[in-house]
Amino acid sequence: MEKTELASELKRWCRGEGLDETHAFMTIVPEDVEISEVEETLETIKSLGRVRVRGRNFSARLNRRMVLCESKETVREESVPSEVVPIDGGEAWPVIILGGAQAAAEEFNSKLKGLLQAEGKTMEDLKSLFPSTPPPTSSTESILRAVGDLLEKTTKPADGGSYGRLRMFSGALPTPPGEEPFDNWLEQASLMVEETECSDREKRRRIIGSLKGPALEIVKAVRHADPDASPKECLEALESAFGSAESGDDLYFAFRLMQQQKGEKLSDFLRRLERSLVKVIQRGGLPASGKDQARLEQLLRGAIASDLMLIQLRLRERRAAPPNFLQLLTEIRAEEDPCLP
Repeated sequence: MEKTELASELKRWCRGEGLDETHAFMTIVPEDVEISEVEETLETIKSLGRVRVRGRNFSARLNRRMVLCESKETVREESVPSEVVPIDGGEAWPVIILGGAQAAAEEFNSKLKGLLQAEGKTMEDLKSLFPSTPPPTSSTESILRAVGDLLEKTTKPADGGSYGRLRMFSGALPTPPGEEPFDNWLEQASLMVEETECSDREKRRRIIGSLKGPALEIVKAVRHADPDASPKECLEALESAFGSAESGDDLYFAFRLMQQQKGEKLSDFLRRLERSLVKVIQRGGLPASGKDQARLEQLLRGAIASDLMLIQLRLRERRAAPPNFLQLLTEIRAEEDPCLP
């Protein structure tokens, strides 16, 4: 009889006798062993404390007695040996507990629920793969295969992909390890909402799936007030709660004061300008149509350590038809490193 079968037998026996599973275990002994010897032997396992026999059954298959025991202390897998040697010597007796099987089952169930939740699915979705029969419950492999089939059938392969999973954001300060600062998270989430072709429901699910703590409570409040709130409305609520309190005009004023730092490459200064400019436009400090002009003007004004490069790129002469961010970045990087392709 395998240990999994013995663990199942122990579980049924505990229910029949009304024993707390966390204090129960089973051992298998020769038929002629007395109760007192069983208790004395098992009490040599110090982590169990006082032990009392609560039931005995003879197994014809094993040709031995199965003995149900109860311990004073909680039965913990890490502190209970798999077998014990009788006090009078002889062949060791196996010790069967529920900790290992139960913990493994609970861990698997937890991981399965987490996987389904992360993908916006439920156990009902899993059952839909088995219209004529219930989904398998006894085989971990079959359940995992079913989950894989479900995700393959319900996940669209082409919707941008790169914005499919957002990093975690909680709103806690300072930003905890493994989380994104709000500005970075908001930029990624906004790109996901604007660029992916999936439904608003899926976009909302992705946003909610990346939130926890105070940030999640904000979106829950938005959904409670309006169950059909759009993904953009969710992001606007989060920005109101966690974004900068500065107005668009304040941000634009700060943008106009930005200067190249000592030792900073011109391409790095341009990237820093762009991050600031994006916030200005998001807050209404500047119309999007004027971003290329504003970017070039501030680059010329603030690049105090790169006059020669500005001249070589003839940027002052191009104010009437300013390049966009990517064009500008490519030209600057090529000038900084001629070896680039």
